[in-house]
Amino acid sequence: MLKCTIDTLKISNPFHSSSRLLNILQRPKQKKQIFYKLRQWQVASVPVLPQWRHLHLSPGDPRLAAYAARARAELRHLEAELVAGRGGGAVGRRRGQLAGTVQLLDLLDRLAEERRQLQELCADPELRELAELDAARLEADAESALTELESRLAGAAAADACSALLEVTAGVGGQEAMLFAAELLDMYECWAQRRGWRMEVAQHETTGLGGVRYAAATVHGEGVYSRLKYEGGVHRVQRVPRTEKGGRLHTSTVAVAVLPLPEAVDVHLPAGDLKIETKKASGAGGQHVNTTDSAVRVVHLPTGLAVECQEMRSQHRNKERALELLRARLYQRQLDKAEAERAAARKQQVGSSSRSEKIRTYNFPQDRVTDHRLGLSLHGLPLVLAGERLDEIHDRLEDEARRQRLLDELEAPADAS
Repeated sequence: MLKCTIDTLKISNPFHSSSRLLNILQRPKQKKQIFYKLRQWQVASVPVLPQWRHLHLSPGDPRLAAYAARARAELRHLEAELVAGRGGGAVGRRRGQLAGTVQLLDLLDRLAEERRQLQELCADPELRELAELDAARLEADAESALTELESRLAGAAAADACSALLEVTAGVGGQEAMLFAAELLDMYECWAQRRGWRMEVAQHETTGLGGVRYAAATVHGEGVYSRLKYEGGVHRVQRVPRTEKGGRLHTSTVAVAVLPLPEAVDVHLPAGDLKIETKKASGAGGQHVNTTDSAVRVVHLPTGLAVECQEMRSQHRNKERALELLRARLYQRQLDKAEAERAAARKQQVGSSSRSEKIRTYNFPQDRVTDHRLGLSLHGLPLVLAGERLDEIHDRLEDEARRQRLLDELEAPADAS
């Protein structure tokens, strides 16, 4: 087995000799050893990105009163649903989130009333000094409550607590697109390991050159969907393919889809709505392939959605995995429908990351990754592909999404809830 490390290349910094490093990174047997070395570097040339300006609420913001009325009405509705035995885990989680928000709004109302009473006391010269001291305390309490309220309003979406279904599909570019799809799948696996997530491949269609036509994987862990959702979209790669003799630069694309994996209580699947078929698994995989009916295909009769799983050796495990994928796609339909209704009411789409959009470009000759949603470019492409710098990009995306969610919550029309 070939052994090649950064030390033998005599490269003191990956950003000084990136073209040599990027060429070697395309050798699969050496990639993991190089990534291990990259993690040990103290990269001083990486720029520190500016922080987003924080958006603060003010006690007199007229949008707060309108939002408070909507929040209290929605809370009463959710509590009535739970008392009547309707709604699943999502209703309970939403009720818990909203209850804390309403408590903060009630606290702000009480502080505003106390402030009004103090202003009346300030008219008495003998009580003015004490009233001013108490007013300072009220201001501090109001600032603290507003900060927490802002965090709640711009906080996690309902699906952010879910695990995720990750789908990677080679797009334009033939074999080069399939090879890059395999590299993206490796990148997500490295990132999942760094964050302590569990990633399991449910479907995998490979090529003879080591590329990937299509792959689907489930990712489980804390806050998986809240981070992974920003990867949904079209990823573009610009580089000279290994099979290119003339040294011409090629542009290929890979489509990445990320769906939240709901709990069983969030998406109910009655047995009468399912058609479950078994068959022999196909492709490479050992003795269980073409010998036992381990592959499972599940069709959701009301919608016509069909999923198939044959990656596991056990028919029972394949059935569980197929039902998990089906729930994810049905749940995504529910979210898309709800989002479309909200977008029509607000005349805008919140936190959109359409899969048809080009979200990121990986330019190998320039050792550059550009996220087009932020207009942000980073150098150090190997570190991104090793999952080292993805969190840097995601932190900025989450900051912008939080700003948008805060404005969206406050400016929603009265009938949006």
